Amino acid sequence: MSATSAFPRRGSALGRLTRTELRLFVREKAGPAFAIGLPLALLTVFGTIPYYRRHEVGGTPLLDLYVPILCAFVLATLAFNWLPAVLAGYREKGVLRRLRTTPVGPARVLAAQLLVALATAAVAVTALLLVARLAFGVPLPRQPYGYAAALVLAALALMAIGLFVAAAAPHGRAANAVGATLFYVMMFFAGLFLPIAAMPPLLRHISRAAPLGAAAQALTDAAGGRWPHPLQLITLAGYAVAFCAGAIRLFRWE
Repeated sequence: MSATSAFPRRGSALGRLTRTELRLFVREKAGPAFAIGLPLALLTVFGTIPYYRRHEVGGTPLLDLYVPILCAFVLATLAFNWLPAVLAGYREKGVLRRLRTTPVGPARVLAAQLLVALATAAVAVTALLLVARLAFGVPLPRQPYGYAAALVLAALALMAIGLFVAAAAPHGRAANAVGATLFYVMMFFAGLFLPIAAMPPLLRHISRAAPLGAAAQALTDAAGGRWPHPLQLITLAGYAVAFCAGAIRLFRWE
């Protein structure tokens, strides 16, 4: 067999595994509803309340500030509520142990999960931006390249944290509990319950250091036309490297 013929087969194996995981994700219904439907529902609620369109924080309508936060919400949902639970559940059921001995290999198992999460995030973020623009007049990001860079780094950072939780959790219930706790704490510092600009100084400092806070601020800057502050991008890259290294060190296949 030639070397060139081997590569399509490897890619094909990853593709088949990714399609299988995507079908399982869609079949569950709760995953797509929470990752895609809930952010759109929140956007619709905020957009239909006049207060969010008329009230401004720092000269920006409140609704405009919430769109980047809802994009961060999508990433957090997949990273903290879906990824750890799936991988920890696969370990409990022996799926990872069986796959480890097949030609598929462990790397493709993780890659397939990440590809499903990233594809879902891309669909959800695109839908959010389009609905916000077409239904509520929220401008599209004025610095699209900065917005894309912030989204990619935020996704890498949060998925790394999700993998770390999956690696460290002893079982699926623990992964669910830790993931849910992280989700709500992180979303607070991202500004979902109280906009970052309206937070007291101490909470703003904590928010800048938190991964979702850094992500929300980077996305907000890019939405307003500014390139995200380098410190925000470095913070996200640091979380991605640190937690990815920790996940690799702790990850157990059985």
